[in-house]
Amino acid sequence: MKSLNDTRTNILSTARELFHSRSYADVGIKEICDLAKVQKGSFYHFFKSKQDLAMAVIDDMADDWAYGFVAEAFDQQLPPMERLDYMIDAAYYWQKAAKDLEGRMPGCLFGNLALEVSTRDEVIRARISAVFKKASTRFYETLEQAVERGEIAPLDTQATAAAMLAYLEGIILLAKTRNDPEVVRVLGPAIKTLRIENEVIN
Repeated sequence: MKSLNDTRTNILSTARELFHSRSYADVGIKEICDLAKVQKGSFYHFFKSKQDLAMAVIDDMADDWAYGFVAEAFDQQLPPMERLDYMIDAAYYWQKAAKDLEGRMPGCLFGNLALEVSTRDEVIRARISAVFKKASTRFYETLEQAVERGEIAPLDTQATAAAMLAYLEGIILLAKTRNDPEVVRVLGPAIKTLRIENEVIN
């Protein structure tokens, strides 16, 4: 007999896979329950709605992202600018593995959801925005350290960090559109050339 925790985890992992491989709008609660082999009553025991489930999926993926390859890429033991190379490599191999397995690139779950629901669901939009803000902080801290160590010239670290995250999400989106993870590998290294200068205030 499954424990309650196992049931919730099963629903969550099923929904995460479906949202990522297809879309939020295309997946219904009945399909999630059928594939997870749980009753609707069990679903509503854990999640008030599909929106509530989506929020849990975002949090679950964000944890995997933060404590998985993102944590490895932004390891404090690595020289700051090398972390950006590691991040691109991690994104490339993540997308390539999915393409090799499924025949198509899933892209970034957060980017996919942002494109799909940001104009229709303020609650989900805000949660995804918080995930992106946290991710941008990783780039910001890396740039701050690189400037402090003299690896790069001073620049607007906060704005450049946001630009780097936008660039990473953009090339993943382009790669997904072409169904070709090589786009990430080829275009990714240019992330290190991005820089936004500090504004001079007279």
